[in-house]
Amino acid sequence: MTLKLGVPSKGRLMDKTFDWFAARGVILRKSGSDREYAGAVEGIDGIELVLLSAGEIPRELDAGRIHLGVTGSDLVREKLSGWDQRVVEIAKMGFGGADLIIAVPNAWIDVDTLDDLDAVAAAFRANHGFRLRIATKYHRLVRDFLRENGVADYQLIDSQGATEGTIRNETAEAVADITSTGETLRANGLKILSDGMIHSSQATLFRGRRHGWSQEQRNTLKALDEKLTG
Repeated sequence: MTLKLGVPSKGRLMDKTFDWFAARGVILRKSGSDREYAGAVEGIDGIELVLLSAGEIPRELDAGRIHLGVTGSDLVREKLSGWDQRVVEIAKMGFGGADLIIAVPNAWIDVDTLDDLDAVAAAFRANHGFRLRIATKYHRLVRDFLRENGVADYQLIDSQGATEGTIRNETAEAVADITSTGETLRANGLKILSDGMIHSSQATLFRGRRHGWSQEQRNTLKALDEKLTG
């Protein structure tokens, strides 16, 4: 039985993943057609390449439909509750870096920390009769972070488009989003809270928990580990 390796199916993340493996003597090749979601692996036997969206990879790992997967550490933490009991981090890959942060309007000159945000949220509810809205795609990570830091009286608003624009569009009062340079936030008149870092993400190679793996698959994983660390 082969080990199935899931990698992002397109874009810079796919290219960087291919380069990372190639530098360690494992060559990943996409099949001829852009519409095909499979490929070849050279340099080691017993591994099958599966091309998926980065967002699909955590759940495919958890379900056991792939055995290894490259995706953002933020996506694993967001999509898998108790992620560290369900997948194992093999290697941080050093690219695809971005920070999940909380940002508020620059006009909130007295709001710099989570404690300040908590105070503003309480006042907002008292004045408006509904909870302060935070737009995000990362509900689990943001909710857990705010709970751990004692922030209450807010509601999360799902954002599947440009999260930074929700404040300008008056559909949210604050945002929790991924940023690499902060330029888009600044362009939209937003500032990051001084203690508002939720998670610093990067592309990471994960493996699923090895329930039901054959000895052949375990041997393949050992050979791959030796390649990657040698």
